[in-house]
Amino acid sequence: MSIVGVGTRSLLLTQSLVGMRAQLGDLQRQLATGKRSDDYAGLGIDRGLTVGLRSHLSAIGGYGDTITTVGVRLELAQTVLSRVSAIGRETKAVAAEMTTADGRAAAQTSATSALGEILGLLNTRAGDRYLFSGMATDRPAVASLEQILEGDGARAGFKQVVSERLQADIGANGLGRLAVSALSPTAIAVSEEAPPTVFGFKLGAISSSLTGATVAGPTGMPAQVSLDLGAVNPNAGETVRFLFNLPDGSTETITLTATTSTTPAAGEFAIGIDSMATVASLQASLGIEIGSRARTALSAASALAAADDFFNIDDANPPRRVAGPPFDAATGFATGTAADTVMWYTGEAGSQAARSIASARVDQSISVQYGMRANEEGIRWQLQNVAALAALSMSSTDPDTHQRAAALTTRLRAALDVPAGTQSVEAIQAELAGAQTAIGAAKLRHQQTEATLANLLQEIEGVTNEEVAAKILALQTSLNASLETTARLFQTSILNYL
Repeated sequence: MSIVGVGTRSLLLTQSLVGMRAQLGDLQRQLATGKRSDDYAGLGIDRGLTVGLRSHLSAIGGYGDTITTVGVRLELAQTVLSRVSAIGRETKAVAAEMTTADGRAAAQTSATSALGEILGLLNTRAGDRYLFSGMATDRPAVASLEQILEGDGARAGFKQVVSERLQADIGANGLGRLAVSALSPTAIAVSEEAPPTVFGFKLGAISSSLTGATVAGPTGMPAQVSLDLGAVNPNAGETVRFLFNLPDGSTETITLTATTSTTPAAGEFAIGIDSMATVASLQASLGIEIGSRARTALSAASALAAADDFFNIDDANPPRRVAGPPFDAATGFATGTAADTVMWYTGEAGSQAARSIASARVDQSISVQYGMRANEEGIRWQLQNVAALAALSMSSTDPDTHQRAAALTTRLRAALDVPAGTQSVEAIQAELAGAQTAIGAAKLRHQQTEATLANLLQEIEGVTNEEVAAKILALQTSLNASLETTARLFQTSILNYL
């Protein structure tokens, strides 16, 4: 009888044992890593889906990084803008306290401090990015407080611009570039300066309740208004009113009342023995009143106008300076340059809308715009009005200071309420809040999508520990049985077989 060897069969058994041992090792790896395979090949037909899911998750992660970065910038910007708005309200309250010399000194000190705080806020950085410099994110948005107010060397600061504008508005005769003259023995005229100038008072209207008087104007070039008493004296208590337009867009009314007193008070004129004597008193009183308003109301309006000349700038609109010297005889403006005038805004100032200069994609089809410039109208408006309070002369020895402060207070309180048609800081905040809302919605959507995709990916790539453990136990049992059987087969000899 012949006996067949076990070589081939033993080889197959050995290979089977090696395969089972490799399978056991893979199951142990799965238990340790929680992953079905270390490469895509091990995932079979699901490998294409896995690649797509991971690509989508990677994109979501990139959007998440962008959302985090832009979110921080917007939070910082909102904090800055909230404080700028609060400073405007605080300055408005402080301006109302300028009824005494101490109150005026405190108000100007507070305004200077507030101006410095606003400038510091506008130079806020997020990482290495200046938030309010437009596209020039690598440089500060604004110059220093000292440079802006005082200038540096050959370059004029804001205080010098205010001084030059004030000289131009008041004029050499102190009457706000107006002239009060006699037209006839019974008539006077108030005329704007010739040649025409953009500075000082501008004639608005004239009205009268004086018996027998006739008024005319404003007419002509330069403009003129006139009052003729005729041959009849007015009665006590009757009035004539002159309305003037001021450089900041406000108006001022001078009302003169007829009186029988030979020593008329401010705002009055004496009724003389005839209309010629009366018109002479009226002319003198009107000159005094115009001069007084030039040193008070016109001075306050001039400071606010100078603030707009200095601060309302961009690449297409440089600062305006009075064309002089002499400044009190100037008739127009000159263009300030970087060589002779401090440029308070040092960031990018192009014509592109501020919000559109910085954008971020927060989803496959959604981008948000969040660019900011310190010279945007809402921010600049607060800045220039606070600066006007800090810069206007309020000398304690000047008898007109109290009235000048009162005139400035009235104008500042109205300006800091933000007139209709002027952008407010809150309007900028609302636009940025829209971007924040879009970012928040995208973030929530990404979180939900990421959770869904991660679960699906886990179903494809992941394993259940219980299932793997059961497979390991079954495989170990099978492997033990196979090893035992194989061992017995290898111990079989011809003698045992027989």
